[in-house]
Amino acid sequence: MVAHSPRAFPWEIKPPVGIGHVTGKRRRRARGRQSRPRICLRKGCRRKYRPRCHNQRYCQDPECLRIVRRWHAARRKARHRKDDHVKIKHAQEEKARRQLAKSASQTVENSKLAPARGHAAQTFFALPLCDRPGCHEHPASSPRNLARYCCPACRQAVRNVLDRERKWLSRGTPDGRKKRAIEYQAARRRRGLLQGRTPDPPPSRPPPR
Repeated sequence: MVAHSPRAFPWEIKPPVGIGHVTGKRRRRARGRQSRPRICLRKGCRRKYRPRCHNQRYCQDPECLRIVRRWHAARRKARHRKDDHVKIKHAQEEKARRQLAKSASQTVENSKLAPARGHAAQTFFALPLCDRPGCHEHPASSPRNLARYCCPACRQAVRNVLDRERKWLSRGTPDGRKKRAIEYQAARRRRGLLQGRTPDPPPSRPPPR
């Protein structure tokens, strides 16, 4: 018979396996952070919503999204009609339509009261339009350069959205973290001035060696 070697540890005691794990303080698992409520970018909506992604600009109301799509389509059609080839093609189609109307035997008794047909029955928005979605107003006249917004409120609303998206994209970069630290420091200084107390000066850097 082959004699088995005695166990180094009894059955009641578990032998050590590898390096023991450190059972100190464990970091709490990060919870899913919810985004702060935003205000819909479309002019006239002002509805608050919680975004599902970082670049969501509008609430998910069907009527609001329909108006935004209509605004984008109006700008797209207006830019399309400004093309020279489209103008020539439209002029040829109108000439053919007028010739067909002359040759037709049907006449309208009162052309002023006749119902609008074709392009005349549609409402077009002439360019330029305000760059804020949902705004069909013309930009304010500026003697220096071409304006993009009809009023300061539309300009500030679009700037806030673009600035928020820029900060989100640069959040994980060293340059972005540095800029955020500078912005937070300036915000703390402004809050200190509003509360009537002198803010703490920033820590001085050691002299170069």
